[in-house]
Amino acid sequence: MLPFERLKKTNTVDNLWLYILILLKEKPIHGFLIQEEIKKRFHFKTGKITPYRVLYRLEKEGYVRSGQEANRRIYQITEKGKKELEKAKKMYQEITKLI
Repeated sequence: MLPFERLKKTNTVDNLWLYILILLKEKPIHGFLIQEEIKKRFHFKTGKITPYRVLYRLEKEGYVRSGQEANRRIYQITEKGKKELEKAKKMYQEITKLI
């Protein structure tokens, strides 16, 4: 894999949690829409169940919470998730300055 391709994969698919938290910071959303929004807004495709696996881990660790709404599980970011997203944002800003 070429260096740029590896960088792109590492900063997209391998860090899907980041994109999920970005979406959830804007509004609560259900899992199916997360996959569609990532493709539409961030221009990469995830596996069919991958977002759900990431959501499960994020919820287990307290970064998101979920509830039922009209037979769908709706996810929203927690304060802990917002803090983690802010840490990631600062890290990327620091890296961008160095480049």
